[in-house]
Amino acid sequence: MHIDLRSDTVTLPTPAMRRAMAEAELGDDVYGEDPTVNRLQERVAELLEHEAALFTPSGTMANEIAIKVWTQPGDAILVDAESHILHYELAGPAVISGVQVETYLITDGAFTLGDIEARIRIADDHTPGTRLLCLENTHNRCGGTILPPERMPELRALADRSRLKLHLDGARLFNAAVALVVSPQVWTRYVDSVMIAFSKGLCCPVGSVLAGSREFIREAHRVRKLLGGGMRQVGVLAAACLVALDTMIDRLAEDHARAKRLAEAIAEMSGFSVNLQTVQTNIVYVRTERPAIEVERALAEQGVLCIALDPHRLRLVTHKDIDDRAIDDAIAAFRRVSRGGQG
Repeated sequence: MHIDLRSDTVTLPTPAMRRAMAEAELGDDVYGEDPTVNRLQERVAELLEHEAALFTPSGTMANEIAIKVWTQPGDAILVDAESHILHYELAGPAVISGVQVETYLITDGAFTLGDIEARIRIADDHTPGTRLLCLENTHNRCGGTILPPERMPELRALADRSRLKLHLDGARLFNAAVALVVSPQVWTRYVDSVMIAFSKGLCCPVGSVLAGSREFIREAHRVRKLLGGGMRQVGVLAAACLVALDTMIDRLAEDHARAKRLAEAIAEMSGFSVNLQTVQTNIVYVRTERPAIEVERALAEQGVLCIALDPHRLRLVTHKDIDDRAIDDAIAAFRRVSRGGQG
């Protein structure tokens, strides 16, 4: 039995989710007639303090829909240099929306307003105009770090005076909310659109939801169809998401505690280092003296799965299917690899 720390996307739906999926009331969602999907969209919109919401197959699709709705071909958008949109969406903004992607500096989840402002372009005969600023919370490649909610008013003010729309990639937004014991609205009320994912720490098999104004969601619905995301009796998936809203959010604190314990143990081992200040939720990045791919393979021989994302950096992610015993076994495996054991 492997201890799978590659991602929280490997989580399996709970028995309650499976029952809800089997018993879901269904209709044709392309016509807006699936009552289970409609209930989910209404709940998410209210939870995030927006007017409307739209179920999508993935967070990537939700992000790309938002970009296409907010921009025209030839515009520019701003993302941070470590963002999911930049690194893991197959150049979607350029391919789908025809926009230029520009970046601002981020370090361990921290950035300055000045760095963002300096990268905003004013359209003229030579340069595209910046139309959209994208944020990420929690931040994947920065170690699951949390965007401080007190930064949101200044980001909103910057967007307003620069005539930008503000989009939040909140795939793991509930992790941030649980970690700080706050409502997700402390972030979402300041943005024009927001995406949340259900297929990560919330353990659903499929699905993300995009929220915004009614006008935004009307256009997002059209773009979803364009991208092939118009599904039919999709209430079988939305039903699991409704269960997640009721049962899976508070338990994210367990994942955070286990990630911290794992990180603290690995930080004490030779050959590895961990920036413990960035271990704020359920993601742990480990710096390796040896090539990370070698360490990944050695850990796999010990029954621990993780991902070498960079030449000398591993990513570990805790989730519902990783219990205290699994953390103990993972720590033991790291210790053996640290001492030179291969299997």
